[in-house]
Amino acid sequence: MFENTDIISLILIALSFLLLMASALVIFFFLSRKKVINAELEKANMEISFQKEMLQATILTQEKERKRIAQDLHDAISSKLNIVSLNTNVLLEGGVEEEQSNEMLATILQISNTTLESSRRIAHDLLPPVLQKFGLKAAVEELTNDYNRAHEGLIQLSCDYEPESLDSKEELHVFRIVQELVNNSLKHGAATGISISLTSNPPSLSYSDNGVGFENTASAGKPGLGMKNIESRVALLGGQSNFESEAGNGIRFTLNNLRNGN
Repeated sequence: MFENTDIISLILIALSFLLLMASALVIFFFLSRKKVINAELEKANMEISFQKEMLQATILTQEKERKRIAQDLHDAISSKLNIVSLNTNVLLEGGVEEEQSNEMLATILQISNTTLESSRRIAHDLLPPVLQKFGLKAAVEELTNDYNRAHEGLIQLSCDYEPESLDSKEELHVFRIVQELVNNSLKHGAATGISISLTSNPPSLSYSDNGVGFENTASAGKPGLGMKNIESRVALLGGQSNFESEAGNGIRFTLNNLRNGN
């Protein structure tokens, strides 16, 4: 028969064991919860950092575009209009021989036509009329034709894209991505061949070139403004993108899982 002291000792041992187990569970739960919270905070900080980078890239892109437009307006329009103004003032003052007057009028006409074409080009760069009127497929086809007229066979386009597969804002983002990729291929990649594929079911973009490329995406270091601009537009589209490159073997870019394609 157990004595009372033995029973009390057993009870105390059992209670101590239960208390120890409860304490261990509480500590385990606390540490686990702390890890979860830390992971969530880290994820939130990464998202905030990513959003800041995207915002910064957007601002830098806007400033770059404003600077380019200002330079274009100065070079292609303002300076030429100054010549028109000077020639017009000379004609208005009189005393100019007929032959010289005709030459000056011909110069004014030629500059006016050039300036008109420059203003149309600047407006086209800001928002291509064909994109606004006829949609993404027509805009990409026009872009392809423009480049192929200057560099025959440069771009091979496969376009199985149906109108209204994306809304107008999303189509603008996809078009700007294509523009940026082509510019990068020619400016940085020295590409002589580009392949573009657009589809509707689901809406997606595939792009590749035969440019110089680079070893891998990590070796590129911090992405340039062009790639940040693309990343910003991918984020706005709610899509998923993949970028691959190898030294001497060009680049490959895919964009899918767009919002309207779900």
